[in-house]
Amino acid sequence: MENHIPENQLPEKIMLSSLSEVDRVEFYKKTYSHVAGGVLVFVLFEYLLLQSETVVNFMLSMLDGYKWLLLLGGFMLITNYAESTALRTADKNKQYLAYGVYIFAEALIFVPMIYFAAYYADSGMEILNQAAIVTLALFTGLSAIVFVTKKDFSFIRTGLTIGFFIAIGLIIAGTIFGFNLGLWFSVGMCLLAGGAILYQTSNLVNKYSTDDYIPAAIGLFASLMLLFWYILRIFMSRD
Repeated sequence: MENHIPENQLPEKIMLSSLSEVDRVEFYKKTYSHVAGGVLVFVLFEYLLLQSETVVNFMLSMLDGYKWLLLLGGFMLITNYAESTALRTADKNKQYLAYGVYIFAEALIFVPMIYFAAYYADSGMEILNQAAIVTLALFTGLSAIVFVTKKDFSFIRTGLTIGFFIAIGLIIAGTIFGFNLGLWFSVGMCLLAGGAILYQTSNLVNKYSTDDYIPAAIGLFASLMLLFWYILRIFMSRD
């Protein structure tokens, strides 16, 4: 018979804030290496998905009206699953599975935009490269602000929550009533994504334990991809 340890007898997690600077740096290295790994896997998934005419045609067909809302709803469910699963379990295999599922979902939802940017925009791959460089530069700069100032940005959580709910409402309204949200909406979403990066980076010290580098990487990766999405939209709007 298996011996089950009651939850109240499980060893408590060691919070990162209680450790030395050396141990925290080691955690940061693990977290950002997983973010970088996620970006590489995303690029691989995206390349493979774009090779399939069936996948491309299906994703392009999902851009019409309520289908896009259904797709966004499914993506939000997967996001919630990945983040909650990674935080809820200590099993690294399950955490990696959740991360992998989320990266695949990101790659899938990016298919139409990458397809249009690469094959229909006049500048083609140049736009993708420029958007990627700007995104990584902003991500690095915002992360550096947190590490240099050591400021706790948890206070912006309420503002981010309200902002994202407003954004979701505008996206739903735009899809239903058929109006274009335009350039300034993309700029506003870049600001929200930037705030999310500050918040997630601040959480590295204040929220996570020493074993939570995968959940931390998922949060940072999600904010990074949101920023890339809207920076790419801005670059494409110039073409």
